[in-house]
Amino acid sequence: MNITWEALTIDAADPVELAHWWAETLGWHVVEADPAGTQVENSSGGSPSLFFIPVSDHKVTKNRLHLDVLAEDYAGAVEGLMARGAQRVDIGQPKDAGWVVMQVPEGNEFCVLEPTDEQARYG
Repeated sequence: MNITWEALTIDAADPVELAHWWAETLGWHVVEADPAGTQVENSSGGSPSLFFIPVSDHKVTKNRLHLDVLAEDYAGAVEGLMARGAQRVDIGQPKDAGWVVMQVPEGNEFCVLEPTDEQARYG
């Protein structure tokens, strides 16, 4: 059996707006802006992609699954994300962690990872 990861589906109050937010964040592009479901792909068009679907309920608790993004300019990335509506949040992470937990404007958490020496070496 050969299984590959194709996409991560994310619930959203406004799938088009949230898809554009993530496309800008990742340097990816929106494939088709449709309120019924909007897909974001990397520049090569390959998998995996992010797929945003509409939901009517509001997020209540911490996500059980979230994205971790690696930022070469960690401090600059956090500052830039906050300027675009993301917020830092405390979900109990260690104070000296090599990452910061943030929420997108709709409230879903994600982490911005600070590059380690090994990650910087391998790019």
